[in-house]
Amino acid sequence: MYVEKLPKTWSAICVCVYLAGVAYMGFDSVPEDTGPWLIVSAVFLLILLPCLAVPISKAVYHRISIDPGPGTLRVGRERIPLATLDPSSVQEALQLQSLSPAQRYAASLGNIDAPVPGFRAADRGAPRLVGGGWSVPMGMDSVVIRTRQGEPLSIATHDRVSFLTALARVTSAPNPYA
Repeated sequence: MYVEKLPKTWSAICVCVYLAGVAYMGFDSVPEDTGPWLIVSAVFLLILLPCLAVPISKAVYHRISIDPGPGTLRVGRERIPLATLDPSSVQEALQLQSLSPAQRYAASLGNIDAPVPGFRAADRGAPRLVGGGWSVPMGMDSVVIRTRQGEPLSIATHDRVSFLTALARVTSAPNPYA
């Protein structure tokens, strides 16, 4: 079993800054001005939510797990049977050089699969983005593998080598559940 852990640093920083700001305001205003303090805290919460939108979308649309028991690769909201993946494409992706952080940011800017004419991956001849998201989040690496039918799939990942190593291990082994 492989489960990709998502980084929580940005979320922790945002929540800590919010809590520190609310606590600092609360020391001066509570108990006399509890009402205005609650209103200002709610306004700052509206600022916090967009800061947490990207980590939440990463958790929903780009969480990766490989479960060899039922033989599925789960990426976000999609489940892909491991038997449909081409093991040679996984090995090819594993052999490719990892990108530098700057190259990952640049590549993620161009990896879009939005349900809008002109931005669909199929319209541009690009691999379909797996998971349900519209694009690869900035800074995440993307891996392109193929199904046995030849359909290219793009999967956003934080740890390219670990993901591809685990996927190569389960796709190259004979499936005892088939």
